Amino acid sequence: MDAAERIDQLIAETTDWRGQTLAAVRQAILAADPAIVEEWKWMGSPVWSRDGMIAVGDAHKTKVKLTFAHGAQLADPDRLFNAGFEGNARRIIDYFEGDPVRAEALTALVQAAIVHNQTKLKKNAKKTS
Repeated sequence: MDAAERIDQLIAETTDWRGQTLAAVRQAILAADPAIVEEWKWMGSPVWSRDGMIAVGDAHKTKVKLTFAHGAQLADPDRLFNAGFEGNARRIIDYFEGDPVRAEALTALVQAAIVHNQTKLKKNAKKTS
């Protein structure tokens, strides 16, 4: 089973609001760029990447957690990040029951993460040349 199929299975097996939320989050992420790659890592977590990791999604007992790998470096004009402010790298969006997935804003945030990843790659390429 490939990563996309595993994510499909996770969503299907999470039959309450968390599965619906994870499906909406996934849809918004994939809408950001057709080259986004879905992966399955860390004993059962969906991971989305494009020129580096973008975010990890998890369905917990009381929330759906979306962790952006380099969220601290991203502008968040729509104020989606609501957790993970104590570190200097990651930022988190915690969705609780009844919270809407603001798809357009999430898609824009994912696009910003892709630009960040691509900029980082270019900087690293210049250092090695």
